[in-house]
Amino acid sequence: MKLPKIAIGQINARMGDIEKNGQKIISFIEKAKMENVDLIAFPELSITGYPPKDLLLRRDFLEKNKKIIEEIIPYTRDIGVILGFVDFKKRKSFKGLNLYDLSARYMKERILYNAAIYINNGKIEGVQYKIFLPNYDVFDEKRYFESGKDIHIFKLNGLKFGITICEDIWVENGPTKHLRKKGAELLINISASPFYARKSMLRRELLSKITEELKIPAVYVNLVGGQDDLVFDGGSLVYNKGKLIDMAPRFKEILYITELKDKKPSIEEGIDEVYNAIVLGLRDYAKKNGFKHVIFGLSGGIDSALVAAIAVDALGRENVKGVIMPGPYSPEESEEDAKQVALNLGIESILIPISEIYLKYLELLGIKRDEVKITEQNIQARIRGNILMGLSNEYGALVLITSNKSELAMGYSTLYGDTAGGFAPLSDVPKTLVYQLARYYNKKQGREIIPEKIITKTPSAELAPGQKDEDDLPPYPILDRIIHLYVEEEYSKQEIIEKGFEKEVVEWVIRKINQSEYKRKQVPLGVKITPKAFGFGRRVPITNFYDV
Repeated sequence: MKLPKIAIGQINARMGDIEKNGQKIISFIEKAKMENVDLIAFPELSITGYPPKDLLLRRDFLEKNKKIIEEIIPYTRDIGVILGFVDFKKRKSFKGLNLYDLSARYMKERILYNAAIYINNGKIEGVQYKIFLPNYDVFDEKRYFESGKDIHIFKLNGLKFGITICEDIWVENGPTKHLRKKGAELLINISASPFYARKSMLRRELLSKITEELKIPAVYVNLVGGQDDLVFDGGSLVYNKGKLIDMAPRFKEILYITELKDKKPSIEEGIDEVYNAIVLGLRDYAKKNGFKHVIFGLSGGIDSALVAAIAVDALGRENVKGVIMPGPYSPEESEEDAKQVALNLGIESILIPISEIYLKYLELLGIKRDEVKITEQNIQARIRGNILMGLSNEYGALVLITSNKSELAMGYSTLYGDTAGGFAPLSDVPKTLVYQLARYYNKKQGREIIPEKIITKTPSAELAPGQKDEDDLPPYPILDRIIHLYVEEEYSKQEIIEKGFEKEVVEWVIRKINQSEYKRKQVPLGVKITPKAFGFGRRVPITNFYDV
């Protein structure tokens, strides 16, 4: 069997920009033809972007997605092309539909399929529908799509191959075995698989198992790029007989050519993959939504220092502004530390002290007590939030909030204060991981960009005299472990206690997580880097009396 020369079109699709996605696909096809490629495969829903969500309810969106394929076909002379798109058919039966539900109007007219089309030498050879539709975490495909029923074998210069779409290879006894029984000599899977830490390892384990069992090669084609809170990390894979023989770069749009021969690919995972995911997520969110500049509060703490570093890598130092806003309880060293971070990174810093504004607020509100209670603390945070939003209007910059996952879990933040902004790069990053990322960044740079004294200083919101995070929260190593078990692993209160944690601490942490749901619903989205982030993938009621 002569194996084909295959190109992986690992593209960064723009959501809903069907025309531009089509143009990119054509340019990749043309480049592949210049390299004498036999077949080029693009990711799942590469025509529309993934996930298109309720854009799928629009008739014009669906029709345009099909029409662009007609424009691509003439460019497929002398090459095979696999594309992900949305196919639809007129509905023949209305059985089981609520015909009075106007929000489901599209369902009355047509059936939608998550599909892959195979075009060879200017001719459509066939279409494969996705069979297993994910409906968990961030996936909601059963809301829109019907499951495919049939499994097809396609041919390329006499070679028989099968096409599966993302979830179809993750299902035990799924389509891959049936394709092998039908004579497939090659498997191609087109995916839009969102990133979380160590997800690439799971993909590799899966492809190894499949190809070891079936004794045929498999090409896994993944999407790349940021889309709202999701990051697609690319890293397309080629396996044969259980062995990784080739791998496209991660976090990078690329036309990657493989001849199904062992290239001994390097593997990127661990802290570096998390950092790169956050950088790509911020870069694409800003650029795809029309923001060239970002702005944020630069406090002299580790969270804002890390956000500054990420922003520079994502957008360039000339597009990053840090605003230093010392208040009545900010130590002088915090202002100095913030200025040092700005200097080390080469970003512009703006100094706006808030003490006079704060005192005016207290006067207007008639607050005369000496003790600094929650009201006074929140006023300081909201003054800073107002300043950042004003500067956002002035500069046309995207405001980044610097809160981490630990703080958001506990509600250790101020609505319309330090949660005011448009994007939260660290919203899925626990505090303990913030420290690891800061040290990783310095190591990557080969010098101390984020000062060691910032990394080692005791965390503080600096909203009251002598305030420290540890006065209000359990130590972060304990807190983060409990949050992980409760939120990501979905352990019960009793199960967490049985892990060796103090009963009172576990009960307090879980109560705070549940009480803070209303706050998180009003926090801007950020980059998902864990299996379960606060956001679309975790839909918990705000008003909720369930006692875990």
